[in-house]
Amino acid sequence: MRRIGFSEAIDDSLGQAMAIDPRIILLGEDVQGLHGGLFMRFGRERVRNTPISEAAFLGAAVAAAMAGLRPVAEVMLVDFIGVAVDALLNHAAKLEVFSGGRWKAPLVVRTACGGGYGDGGQHEQSLWGWLAHIPGLSVIVPSCPADAGGLMQTALELGSPVVFLEHKLISSLWLDFLGSGGRDTVSYDVPAQGRRGLAPRVWRALPMGTAAVRREGTDLTMVTLGVGVHRALEAAVVLEGRGISAGVLDLRSVFPLDKAAICREVGRTRRLLVVDEDYEGFGLSGELAAVALEAGLTFQYARVCTPGTIPYARHLEEAALPNVERILRACRQLLESRSD
Repeated sequence: MRRIGFSEAIDDSLGQAMAIDPRIILLGEDVQGLHGGLFMRFGRERVRNTPISEAAFLGAAVAAAMAGLRPVAEVMLVDFIGVAVDALLNHAAKLEVFSGGRWKAPLVVRTACGGGYGDGGQHEQSLWGWLAHIPGLSVIVPSCPADAGGLMQTALELGSPVVFLEHKLISSLWLDFLGSGGRDTVSYDVPAQGRRGLAPRVWRALPMGTAAVRREGTDLTMVTLGVGVHRALEAAVVLEGRGISAGVLDLRSVFPLDKAAICREVGRTRRLLVVDEDYEGFGLSGELAAVALEAGLTFQYARVCTPGTIPYARHLEEAALPNVERILRACRQLLESRSD
């Protein structure tokens, strides 16, 4: 085992896979500079800079996947997928079904997500609920370096389109950028854990759609993903000091969703708090409630999500995004509510 950064784990995993499988290529804006180690190792034929046109290079990646390659298309921010969503929504995600399995699109879209650093509502969205809503797309959201590297192997081996999301506040690559360009006087609520962690030297694919229990609890269950895992764990420590046992379940992927783990944990505590940086309405938080209800469980429910467009002003942004204070307040209300 070794200690490694979140972004480095993804690149290291990708590099190991590229060394084995010559079909894997990386393309996107400035990828030769952002991933210089991969560029130096594999050259410009397999690490390819593209014009600033997500629609063009995501469309090209879908065609490359159909032709037998295993492209990893890097979109700088998940918000920018909006200008290229046709390639995912109407082509990559539907290709296998429409062709009766004769065609596939083994494509990985790697992209950064999440807020908490003052970039506003067009650069800080999460959007994993929206993307997972599209049949045929898998959506991965790791919370630690070991999962980031392992799940990248999973995505590369899957044989169907995957969106791989890395939250900027645990991404070492992004944190280095956020501390530059005049932002060195600005502080961010970066989790103590997540940016670096123990990871294997040789990467192996992790099971797809398998959640991880990060903390056992008996009084309530917090279900979350990405940076929310670290917020929930921090809140659980505070609650422990108050005599409350809170569990934390890390989904690791939005689709496929580990329904069995969700029902098992909620069935034990009978209280479910969803911590989700994506939008509250019509998203993952409601889906998790439906999963537990459809399993016949009786439980108390609350959620801490992003209520609407993320404000630019830092104090408003901090109030809008899920944070430890909001999580603790929701836990208190959940514990005070009565179950008939």
